[in-house]
Amino acid sequence: MTLEELEARIPRGKVRTRFAPSPTGYMHVGNLRTALYTWLIARHGGGTFVLRIEDTDQNRLVEGATEVIYRTLAECGLDHDEGPDIGGPVGPYVQSERRELYGMYARLLADKGAAYRCFCEKCAAEEETGAFSREEDPCRALTRAESDAKAAAGEPYVIRQKIPREGSTTFHDVSFGDITVENREMDDQVLLKRDGLPTYNFANVVDDHLMGITHVVRGSEYLASAPKYNLLYEAFGWEIPEYVHCSPVMRDAHNKMSKRHGDPSYEDLIAQGYLTPAVLNYVALLGWSPRGELAEKEFFTLPELVEAFDVAGISKSPAIFDMEKLTYFNAAYLRAMTPEAFADAAAPYIQRAVKNPDVSASEIAGLLQARCEKLSDIPGKIDFFDALPEYDITLFTNKKSKTTPEVSKAMLEAALPALEAVPDWTLEAIRDALFPLAGALGVKNATLLWPVRIAVSGRAVTPGGAVELCHILGKAETLRRLRSGLAKLSES
Repeated sequence: MTLEELEARIPRGKVRTRFAPSPTGYMHVGNLRTALYTWLIARHGGGTFVLRIEDTDQNRLVEGATEVIYRTLAECGLDHDEGPDIGGPVGPYVQSERRELYGMYARLLADKGAAYRCFCEKCAAEEETGAFSREEDPCRALTRAESDAKAAAGEPYVIRQKIPREGSTTFHDVSFGDITVENREMDDQVLLKRDGLPTYNFANVVDDHLMGITHVVRGSEYLASAPKYNLLYEAFGWEIPEYVHCSPVMRDAHNKMSKRHGDPSYEDLIAQGYLTPAVLNYVALLGWSPRGELAEKEFFTLPELVEAFDVAGISKSPAIFDMEKLTYFNAAYLRAMTPEAFADAAAPYIQRAVKNPDVSASEIAGLLQARCEKLSDIPGKIDFFDALPEYDITLFTNKKSKTTPEVSKAMLEAALPALEAVPDWTLEAIRDALFPLAGALGVKNATLLWPVRIAVSGRAVTPGGAVELCHILGKAETLRRLRSGLAKLSES
């Protein structure tokens, strides 16, 4: 395809954004936020969201990582309109498959005098990263004829950007405003490596232009490279996209989030029992704030985020990732689910702890929904349904319920025959057996129900009260546990 044909197929006239991850493993929170903001800008503007895989750094590629990207975007509802898996008008959408394009544009840049071949011996790391000394590169002064001769003789080379030595370059960012950098402070970065593959800094400029990208969302660590990007756009005579640099997501005031330090990825958060909508809602607010009448609003569905999202609300201050705040969001989302949806989500976690098929998972779910902050809390809250744990009789003492071991013994002695006489083991029947009994004994309901709950669960804190636990356990198991508790109290 010729340069003219490539230029002719560029979509124009509408918002186009791209998420361009490297397939290097997991989807960390910062990457997810970039994907979300990029998707929201496209959807808010009625535009197109493009997925592009940037795999030119071959040394960092991880097998299966591309599938992680697809799966995460799909789970989060961040559907892409163009990409490697569905195609589009400006493909291919994998950088390694666009290799020939970068060579064509690097040569065009050299023809314009904005790039040059460098034959100097640099270490591999310098060629991979584009890092090198700020000292004048001798190859910069080669005439075109001298450069052509060396290349024709088979001398290996990279192609470097030829940064003007005089003046300054100014670029504009949505959050950071106008930033000016003196040209003499910038290096002649590598654009095309010896193996013919581009560096990130060159490939993303070429690809963003050829894909018609109007808004470029990336981390603020790329602010230092933005002047070089502008010089490339200007050298080609291309329109510069709107830059949206996002400040980092931090673990605390001094440290960025990092997988190496045990900070969770998106997949980790889901495995820890957080809901995808809660994660997305929280991540959206890590560096962005709604404005106007929505300024105090915390909870947003994805469609509501599309409606509310405005790039002007993106902050240039780093955002602190607070697990407690995420847990707060998650608890609210769990409460807001329909009972059926919660039961479905909770089922795998209930099954981890309760293997007895006679115990109703849906009834347990009904107890948990108002008492659960994240799904992974569930097994530890309900394992007593499967087997009564060892417990100490000190649990029978409760000041608020006015119980002691002696009082509890008397309560269980009264509760056992009352529950034995219940014909149909329904919630209403159990309640009708116990509540009037408390009145007949001259005690408050709590004085009777506390020891019953301790005896059937062995726990001071349970999801649900004595009546609900007895119903779920069934009559035979409830009576067995009450007798066991009575025996424990009698032996003391």
